[in-house]
Amino acid sequence: MALAAFSKRWKAPALLPQTWTMSWWGTVLKGTELGHSFTLSLLFALGATAASAIICLPAAYAMGRSNFPGRRVILLGLFATNAFPKMGLFTSIATLFYALHLMTTVTGVIIIQLLGTVVTMTWIPAAAFAAVPPSLIDAARDAGAGRFRVFTRITLRLAAPGIAVAAILAFLSCFDESQGTYLVGAPTYITMPTQMYSLVENYPEQAAAVFAIVLTIPSVLLLLAVRKHVMGGQLAEGFQIR
Repeated sequence: MALAAFSKRWKAPALLPQTWTMSWWGTVLKGTELGHSFTLSLLFALGATAASAIICLPAAYAMGRSNFPGRRVILLGLFATNAFPKMGLFTSIATLFYALHLMTTVTGVIIIQLLGTVVTMTWIPAAAFAAVPPSLIDAARDAGAGRFRVFTRITLRLAAPGIAVAAILAFLSCFDESQGTYLVGAPTYITMPTQMYSLVENYPEQAAAVFAIVLTIPSVLLLLAVRKHVMGGQLAEGFQIR
C-alpha cells in the first residue's frame, strides 16, 4: 500500500513501481475535502465516546463492585452486538431509524458508532473498578470519608488508567467506523472512513492507497501516545473480570 501511494506506473511482474510520483498525495489532500471529513470524524468519535462513557461507566461500576444474580450473564450478553454480521445489524437498525426519523442526523450517526463501543467501555472499566482493594475503601470510611469522597478520591483515581484505555479504544473504534456511518449518515455526513467508498469507486487505486495511509495516521499517533497503558496490562485485565 505504501509503495502504491508513490507509484505512477506499476505492472506485474515488477516488484517495485516502474515510475514514481507524489501527485496522488496532492490529489487526495486538495481534491477530497479531507479537512471537512476529518473534522466530522473527530466530532462524531468524541461525541460517541462521551455518550458511551455516560451510559456504560455506571454499568461498569455496578458490574465491577457488585456480585448480583445474573451478573455474568449480562457481561456475556454485551457481546451480542458483535455476535452477528455488522451490515445485517446496521440494516435492521436503519429500518428502525427511518421510522424514528434518525437517518442522516447527528444523533443517528452517534448511536450507530456507540454500539461498537459497548463491550470495550463496560468490560475494561469493570475490571478496573473490581481491582480496587476493598481494604483501601474500608480504611477511608473508617477515617470518616463519605461515599462520594471515597469514590472520587480512591475508587475513581485507581480505576482511571483502565477507564482511559477503554475510552481511547472506543474513540479509535468510532473514528474508524465506516459501514454504519455510511448507511445512516450518507450523503449528509461523510467521514474519513466513509469517504474511502467514493475514492475506491471514482479514483485510481493509488489515490485510495494514499487516503488509507492518511486515515491510519491519527490512530497510530494516538496509540503511540498511550502505548504505556495499552501495553501495560490494562487491556488484558479488562477481559479477565470474574
